[in-house]
Amino acid sequence: MSPSLLSLWLLLTLAQAAPEPSVRPGANQQYLDQDLSVWQQRFESAGREIFDHRTEILTAAGVKPGMRVADVGAGTGLFTFAFAEAVGRGGRVYAVDITPKFINHLRAEARRRRTPNVTPVLSKPRAVTLPPASVDLIFLCDTYHHFEYPRSMNRSMLRALRPGGTLVLIDFARIEGKTPKWILEHVRAGQDGFTEELVAAGFVPIDEPPPVPGLKENYFVRFTRPGR
Repeated sequence: MSPSLLSLWLLLTLAQAAPEPSVRPGANQQYLDQDLSVWQQRFESAGREIFDHRTEILTAAGVKPGMRVADVGAGTGLFTFAFAEAVGRGGRVYAVDITPKFINHLRAEARRRRTPNVTPVLSKPRAVTLPPASVDLIFLCDTYHHFEYPRSMNRSMLRALRPGGTLVLIDFARIEGKTPKWILEHVRAGQDGFTEELVAAGFVPIDEPPPVPGLKENYFVRFTRPGR
């Protein structure tokens, strides 16, 4: 190999080995700093579009008895325990979050509600920490825009999803001139940008189902992991 080709190969190798830089440094520090009660009030109160239309979202997600579901970015459990009821005793819900206080809360709630099919999982900023091909459905609701390391997280989610499984992405629509200013400032990219990132990781878009009734600020799309 010539010196020039060797240098190019070394540069490419180092670039691939270098840790992925954060796309939004400190994006999740607020969850570590503020009390659980603050977030519980914010996540589970009337007026939040996702809360107000949670029943329609659950229906659209297509959760069935016996399924293994990863609620990634579970927070205080808005969808976790509804999923637990939907999958039944033969299914399992992994409540995944990077915030220890949320995980502790979810663990206590699972005991209080007597839902042994809920397993809280402390995630990492770069990985969902789930076994390979361990879930049938990955559910991301107003979570993706909080990923600091989307390339790493997407590869991790692809590994965790069984071939033929489904990833549901719900996030804020981001349209210049139409979207409220606070969303434009809070969310780093729109549906097309997030779709490109998921496709680059190996996910395949399934479809964009009919709009979930009541959702105006958020979109609802589905992806799959190819294979059987």
